[in-house]
Amino acid sequence: MARVPALIEDLPQLNRDNAFAAWRDYAEVIVCADRVDMAKCSDEYAPEHLTVMAEDLDWWLENLTCYGSLFLGEETTVSYGDKASGTNHVLPTSGAAGYTGGLSVHKYMKIVTWQRATQEASKDVAIATARISRLEGMEGHARAADVRLAKYFPGENFDLTAEG
Repeated sequence: MARVPALIEDLPQLNRDNAFAAWRDYAEVIVCADRVDMAKCSDEYAPEHLTVMAEDLDWWLENLTCYGSLFLGEETTVSYGDKASGTNHVLPTSGAAGYTGGLSVHKYMKIVTWQRATQEASKDVAIATARISRLEGMEGHARAADVRLAKYFPGENFDLTAEG
């Protein structure tokens, strides 16, 4: 408990008890060789809140990618983000920051994708689709590609086997 920040000692009793329990049950100290290692470790951990107190804050901003909300320098704090500065307060927990960000308007937007190709451009895609589909045992998908190749490139022969 010697590493517990002194600020905990000054908290009201209930807050102090909760902070000590959180430190005891969940706190970790991770030592890294350098800042590149630190950034990699942080991205693997994917914390909900990440505070960086270091020089060259732009380097950290450019190199950290997996966090819910990032607080750069002593002029920021998680408290600001949670209460007043406007950054998101509904953040990914338990490492989810490795693949998603916090709650935003984008979570409520309908995202659609579409594609269009010329007959010539579809040739390589069809060949790859037929082979991959057969490797996966999805003969219906393979045949959808086969039909297009036969229609668009009559007289050409293609090896569309899984081994091809």
